[in-house]
Amino acid sequence: MIDTKKITSNGEALVTEELQRLIDRASETKETLFINKGTYLVSSLFVKSNTTIVFEEGAELIATTDESKYVDIETRVAGIDTLWYPALLNVIDATNVKIMGEGTLNGNGPYWWNKYWGEDYQSGMRKEYDAKGLRFACDYDCKRLRNVLVSNSNNVEIKDIISFESGFWNIHVLYSHDVLIDGVEIICDKISPSTDGIDVDSSYNVEICNVVTNCNDDSICIKSGRDMDGIRKNIPSYNIHIHHSTIKAGYGITIGSEVSGGIRDVEIDHINYFGTDCGFRIKSSKPRKGYIKNIYIHDLKMMNVKYLFHLFVDWNPNYSICQLPDNYEGEIPLLWQKLIEPSDDSLSNTKIKDIVVERVDAENEINYQGISRVFNIVGFEDSLMENLLFKNMRIKAKEYGIIKFADVKVIDSIIDTTDEYNKEYDNFDNR
Repeated sequence: MIDTKKITSNGEALVTEELQRLIDRASETKETLFINKGTYLVSSLFVKSNTTIVFEEGAELIATTDESKYVDIETRVAGIDTLWYPALLNVIDATNVKIMGEGTLNGNGPYWWNKYWGEDYQSGMRKEYDAKGLRFACDYDCKRLRNVLVSNSNNVEIKDIISFESGFWNIHVLYSHDVLIDGVEIICDKISPSTDGIDVDSSYNVEICNVVTNCNDDSICIKSGRDMDGIRKNIPSYNIHIHHSTIKAGYGITIGSEVSGGIRDVEIDHINYFGTDCGFRIKSSKPRKGYIKNIYIHDLKMMNVKYLFHLFVDWNPNYSICQLPDNYEGEIPLLWQKLIEPSDDSLSNTKIKDIVVERVDAENEINYQGISRVFNIVGFEDSLMENLLFKNMRIKAKEYGIIKFADVKVIDSIIDTTDEYNKEYDNFDNR
């Protein structure tokens, strides 16, 4: 076994090179690397094939905020292939990797969040881009750090670690297969932008279980590329199983909005929600195209969830539909060119069909004062959602909600609501 006892672990000295040498050695010798208790200040680390890393409880990798220490790699960010920062911990072009133990990956989130929002949460790059009519580009141009990236890899297991205050997405599984994420905890502040918990992106044979998420965006999300860039890649996500997990603050278990490569054959079961914005969510946009089909969801328990089922395909147009303002002058970066490239209009809008939801129990605590809507289902008028079946549900909520442009059946269920439909609650997550 290899360990880190000889590496400075006070969180003040940068130890990237020393720790990387041990990771490389563990790959070469196939010995286990044991990360001893302590705080290790690092930039990006890269885990190679045939490596097992075990974190001792109390061991922490913390991301440096010296951005000169991060070198761009070719990756995908929010559905677009581009040059961007790697993650804090990277598994790229690798096979047979295990990362486990009760250690913490600390992304130093507030530094990255302040780049986006500003320290006052009213300035930063977002305010600048909004003022110029460039809302769609800010999330891409504001480079932030993911905590974990698994890319072009297979037979990867991530177990029991804590992902704490990631600068951007916490765990990103990209172009990979046969990946297990088990027992992981996601912790991010409620003001943190784009801190998705786990994103499965154009990948297959992925299992996520026994996780706890507490973040400020989609809790667990399945994606497959954005607009023409994703259509050209045409790499779907499929054979995804998410089960026996707890979803706290965040936007719930989501498919989208990047669905251009298609998503199919997903099972979601035995999920407990508490204080979550959505239970199950689908989002897309007119340029996305793609499909979502063969989704089986069962055995959910929800407490104080705002929108139990939020399937809204024309999501957040200011972000999703990318157009330069009429008065724009100057160069158009390659990334922007990909974003504003017109989608293939010969393709239909996102096709959604064959979703089964059963055995759902949902209610609110007596003192709960928030939104409480069962259904917020709105498809495209020219591409209806087909064959959505909800059955064996026992629900107490304030509103039944809305269903438009969708073929929905609700059978063998008791849905007890107290309030009339409130149009104000149709508007959700247009940040």
